[in-house]
Amino acid sequence: MPYTSSITRTYTFCAAHRLHTDQLPDDLNQKIFGKCNNPNGHGHNYTVLVTVQGELDPRTGLITDVDALDRLVKENIVNRFDHQHLNFDPAFATVTTTGENLARLIWDLLVDRIPSGRLEKIGVIETRDNFFEYIGVPKEASGSVSNRIKEN
Repeated sequence: MPYTSSITRTYTFCAAHRLHTDQLPDDLNQKIFGKCNNPNGHGHNYTVLVTVQGELDPRTGLITDVDALDRLVKENIVNRFDHQHLNFDPAFATVTTTGENLARLIWDLLVDRIPSGRLEKIGVIETRDNFFEYIGVPKEASGSVSNRIKEN
């Protein structure tokens, strides 16, 4: 009888951002986001954890094609965000570049493209003290996450 298991792969990129929202006055942005509201931004060495769940292939013992997953994440996440300023990414045009929103966006960029198995969750480690996790649902069940981000 097949059973479900999961694999988590880690990826890294370096990016800058500024925590700021035009929906609040500057003094309140400063109060809420503190040093992370620096007008010039600040950077992080992000670690992204991508967890895929599924049944083990009886021939290989694998849940998913790891090389294909690595290519997918490199092409759609690492290449997009590495050494970039997140505030200038079109997906963040109307939403704050929080770790929560970054995890949601990464989910949306990957959820329908996993080689086999299904995307279970995304983790984003921003600092020693900040870890964000997003466990979403397939797009057809909830609408596009990136569209929800843009609408906020």
